[in-house]
Amino acid sequence: MERTVPRTASEEVELYIRTYYSLLRTTDEVKIQTLEEVHAGMKSLLHHGARELLPDLSALIYCVLRLPDCMPDIRLVVLGQSEEVFERAGYHIGHDWHSVSARARRRRCFYDGEDNLICFIASRSDIDDVIPLLTAYQIEWNKLHLILQKSSQHWAQSTNNDNDLLIQLLCETLEISENEIYRLVEIWGDQFSANIIKVISHPCEFGVRLLSGSLSEYRRATHSWWENIRAEVPDLHDRPVYFISSNPHSVFNLLSGFALLKEEKLIEYLEESDDEELNYEWSDIQKRTVPSSRENFFYYVLKKFQNTPHGEHLVSEQFEFERELGLLRVWNEHCFDLEAQVVDLKSLDWKVVDPRLIAAPLHDKLHMLSTSDALILNVDYPLGLAAYNVLSEVAEHVGSVLGVYIIGKAATLNGVVGDVMIPNVVHDEHSQNTYLFHNPFSAADVSPYVVYGTVLDNQKSVSVLGTF
Repeated sequence: MERTVPRTASEEVELYIRTYYSLLRTTDEVKIQTLEEVHAGMKSLLHHGARELLPDLSALIYCVLRLPDCMPDIRLVVLGQSEEVFERAGYHIGHDWHSVSARARRRRCFYDGEDNLICFIASRSDIDDVIPLLTAYQIEWNKLHLILQKSSQHWAQSTNNDNDLLIQLLCETLEISENEIYRLVEIWGDQFSANIIKVISHPCEFGVRLLSGSLSEYRRATHSWWENIRAEVPDLHDRPVYFISSNPHSVFNLLSGFALLKEEKLIEYLEESDDEELNYEWSDIQKRTVPSSRENFFYYVLKKFQNTPHGEHLVSEQFEFERELGLLRVWNEHCFDLEAQVVDLKSLDWKVVDPRLIAAPLHDKLHMLSTSDALILNVDYPLGLAAYNVLSEVAEHVGSVLGVYIIGKAATLNGVVGDVMIPNVVHDEHSQNTYLFHNPFSAADVSPYVVYGTVLDNQKSVSVLGTF
């Protein structure tokens, strides 16, 4: 588990990393409280108010979105790579444990219904993500606790009677705007008042326990993940593969055309919904008063519809439709959460794919794909060093790798939301290596498909230790 700290990090970041990796060597739990000072000393842009007396609500919301909803009830967080690791430590994941997840972070977690949470980790990058999240969450929770507890009787009365009054009192007491509070209201939903009562009633005192931090355990977990995929698709061992790392919906939306075939049902859902923004967008697309993509709009609406009771049946219908087209999804229930998808190129039905894929100049090359022996392996992009482990495993065990394509979200120093960055230089803070490579894509390849934003090629990028 020994972590070599990169030279590009500041001294404060180096101290923080050394501190929590040193503490996590213990077989007992580590109190997050011991990390609060070095966390604040890091002066993270995501938690610039760590040392302020008033709460940094933006930092709290960032953490709430990336941790499961059960966190107000959690005391101990246990980290491990696989079910076997948890079993050896006495954590038996059975019917008493409930699967829980975060809105903005993909990580397999289980809650025992009391005060214990176990999280599957795929690499040391997960530790670099979880520890700062827990620390920032605890710091901000306890700020709220100290401020609100002083008038706890008043708060208890208002939470029982009037949610609007509660929000007003929070704004006045915490000296924050209604917009900031409403962001938290939207995230916590029906549990908002209950969670505020929990904030008042008790401080946050997380403990965290790392069951195994050895490199061999990460490799075992990655190998177990791969063996599960190979059992589903034995051909991967012999056939050439195009490797893609991207969102699981991105490639399959384009290749299956399922959402576009359900256009009438999705429009019906729109007309019956009270989502004014979506209806305005659809109206503008129909009138052609906005340049938005019709196809991208329906991909988004399908996801929204499938999350409703009336639309959830389309999930299994979509999976079956994809399977008939040679599009296979593979999940793994026994280690970290990383969906894989396999596409048999020669089985694709070009009559149903996204029309942009068969437009000129691609149309004349479709016959080549129809006779191809290659597979596409798309992996729901992993976090940090897990990407290295996964790509290494794939490269060792497939027939041959014809190309590697990495698509994901990133933060940029220059640019706005919607811009696309195409780098040809990447610096990796983990290894201190700088990679220069020929990127097959240029701005001219991507610009015709970008409606909002600018495409920037010939860029430099850096792979950092974690968001904090």
